[in-house]
Amino acid sequence: MIDTITPSSSLQEMVTQEGISVYDLSNKFPILLVFLRHFGCTFCREALSDIAEKRQEIEATGTKIVFVHMADNKLAERYFNRYNLAGIDHVSDSICHFYTAFGLTKGNFNQLFGLKTWIRGFNAGVVNHNWAGPQLGDGFQMPGIFVIQEGKIRSSFIHKFISDRPDYEELVKCCAMD
Repeated sequence: MIDTITPSSSLQEMVTQEGISVYDLSNKFPILLVFLRHFGCTFCREALSDIAEKRQEIEATGTKIVFVHMADNKLAERYFNRYNLAGIDHVSDSICHFYTAFGLTKGNFNQLFGLKTWIRGFNAGVVNHNWAGPQLGDGFQMPGIFVIQEGKIRSSFIHKFISDRPDYEELVKCCAMD
């Protein structure tokens, strides 16, 4: 368990499009809390595709997926529907308040535009058809993933580069419900 951060007050403030706090959800289920980059980002689109592909396996562990994004809820739902994630819980954070509360920073030049990012971007965007689109949020914001259970962070993945590709199934193993 990671106990350096217990963001229970932020989790109580984080309310999904259905009006339920992430804190309350975390007391019922482990939560895979995915902080996305903007929806026009190739790697955000790749993350949506990856999670859609693994959604059944993740949810079979008893884990609920919740996205945090920088768009309004109506626009976000169009993207979730496009990636076969209809009905997924999500939180709108256009000013990146929750990103900051969870320690997610703005990226530097290398994290955003370095050689590693360009190489992975070609694969994610061109080869896997996750084309970039218009910037729909803060283009400098770094993403991250947290597994929350009973209001506490149990596991996390903090991106070093926007091109990092986490293993979502491995992250939720800490809280798999039997």
